[in-house]
Amino acid sequence: MRGLTRSLSSKGHETHLWFVGAPDAPGQETRRDADGAALHLHRWCQWLSAGLPNGVYDGEAEKVDDYQRSLPPSLFERLAPKLMAGERATILAEEHQTVGAVVQLDALLRQAGLRERVTLGWNASDTYGFERIDWAALDAAATVTTVTESMRALLRERGVDALLVPNGLDEEAFEPVPRKALRRLRGRLRERLLLAKVGVFDPRERWEEAMQVVASLKAQGELPLLVARGVGGDGSAARERARALGLRVAFRAFDAGADGAEMGLRGLEAVDVLFAEGPLDREAERTLLRGATAVLTQRDGATSGLLELETMAAGGVACTGHAEAFCEPGENALVLGGGPREVSGALEGLAHRPREATRIRRGARRTARRFRWPKVVEERLRVAPAAHA
Repeated sequence: MRGLTRSLSSKGHETHLWFVGAPDAPGQETRRDADGAALHLHRWCQWLSAGLPNGVYDGEAEKVDDYQRSLPPSLFERLAPKLMAGERATILAEEHQTVGAVVQLDALLRQAGLRERVTLGWNASDTYGFERIDWAALDAAATVTTVTESMRALLRERGVDALLVPNGLDEEAFEPVPRKALRRLRGRLRERLLLAKVGVFDPRERWEEAMQVVASLKAQGELPLLVARGVGGDGSAARERARALGLRVAFRAFDAGADGAEMGLRGLEAVDVLFAEGPLDREAERTLLRGATAVLTQRDGATSGLLELETMAAGGVACTGHAEAFCEPGENALVLGGGPREVSGALEGLAHRPREATRIRRGARRTARRFRWPKVVEERLRVAPAAHA
């Protein structure tokens, strides 16, 4: 959503983004790009984030409740004068946490007789929280969209005929990882087979299988190191599985940036699985995606494919179990449908075939460039520049 809003603002559209924001940042902020295009940021729930600072999932229930109670009336108050003056608005929301706010905003607009002046959409980018959604109410309130055919099929099972829209990547996803930090990281871990896994602590993300992959690599004589960054939930199942397999586990918070990622991986000779604690900024995350032999993105069920795309944009190797339309086995990703032994065998082979790894990384970057938000907005969403721009 962040990349989409930036692309819309660059075309001259007045663009605002409301999100659960960090407590120590301005509540409202306007950012301008090199051409002067403005993106207006509105950080919500900051009073809650002050006591629950470890990311959006820290105190998720409290933040969702506050968001859906306070944002709709505030947004309506901002919109109503412009709508009554004859202007139009497009409002897009994403993820299950925003559904209540969308339904309430729809009701407020209808009560005021202004609903027809607003295009209201909700995008399904992931399956998390699907069981909590009142699909009939959401479908009545907004146009439902999704990003992949597999997600669209899943929504049909819930009685929703969603529109298919493409996923996209913002420009930050393509920023190169600082070479010095990457070189130090790889030099320090040259004897290790570095893996990364980033996602929500949920059984569908196959965290326990990732631990089995590490154990299998050790059994094959490799020296794996998995950096696991999970959000939501407590990750206890993954930790318990790792220990049951005899893996050595450690916990560590990372400082910001590429240097923070590199320094966070020091002194881990006696560690098989490192659980990253606390926030992980985008540059540190991109450094891990780029520096790892592979990023484990396998999960059960439908997927948005966004983590695969972010890995590709960073120049990393995504190891996925889903053959999304953009994933070409052996060309821009590892696409494996088997279990931990098949995955560990493929990873071992990749680690010892650097030319193949380089070819996949280059193919991945080429693929990711097709999904830059400016390109998607212009060529696939066909959004024209604002009339006044």
